[in-house]
Amino acid sequence: MKVTIISDNTVYLPELKKEWGFSCLVEVEGTAPILFDTGASSSVLLYNMKKLNISPEIIESIFISHDHWDHTGGINGFTKYNSNTKLYIPESFSLLDEIKVNEIIRVKNAIKISENVYSTGELGGIEQSLIVKSNDGVVVIAGCSHPGVREIIRAAQKHGEVIALIGGLHGFRDFDIVKNIKLICATHCTQYKEKIRELYKEKFISGGSGRKITI
Repeated sequence: MKVTIISDNTVYLPELKKEWGFSCLVEVEGTAPILFDTGASSSVLLYNMKKLNISPEIIESIFISHDHWDHTGGINGFTKYNSNTKLYIPESFSLLDEIKVNEIIRVKNAIKISENVYSTGELGGIEQSLIVKSNDGVVVIAGCSHPGVREIIRAAQKHGEVIALIGGLHGFRDFDIVKNIKLICATHCTQYKEKIRELYKEKFISGGSGRKITI
C-alpha cells in the first residue's frame, strides 16, 4: 500500500503548498484510491493534487476523520471536479448542507469499507480512523487522534498487530504506547513531534505535503 500526503503543516516537496490541515491519498491493492480528509482549503488540496499528478476522477471514496475545518475545508472544491464519490463521515459530523456526493455513509460502529480497509468506527463521539490490513500487519491513519492514540490502537488491534501509525497525534505523550510500532509518521497537529522523533528516530518518518510512504 501507499500513502501520499497531499496537505500538511509542512512541505516535503518544496514545489507544494502547506497549510494548517491534513489530507492524504490512500492506495491499497485491489481497491480504488481513498481520499482521507481534505485539508483546510480546496485551493491547496487541488493545487497539490495537480502537482502530484493525482486526478480527482480516480477517487471513489472520501473518508473524513472528523468535522473540524482543517480536515473538511476542501470537500466542496473537490466535489466540483468529482461528485461521484461515497463520503464516509463519523455519525457526529454536522457539515452536510452543501456537500454534493453520490452517497453519504454515517459511521458509528466499526465497518468494512473495501477489501482490507476498515473504519475504527466513531471513537470518543468525535473521530474515526482508517485501518488497512497488509500482509505484515495493520496500518492506522489518523486525522487528529482526539479520542486518544491508545483508544485508536486498541480499536485497530482487532484486525491484527499495528505496524504503522500515520497522521495527526494531537497532544499524545504516552510515548511507550507506540514503542512496538515499526513506522511512525506524526503529522499536522502533533504537539510532541520532536520528542517522538527523538525517542524513535530509527522508525520515525517526517511528513509534509508531498511525502509518499510505501508499506
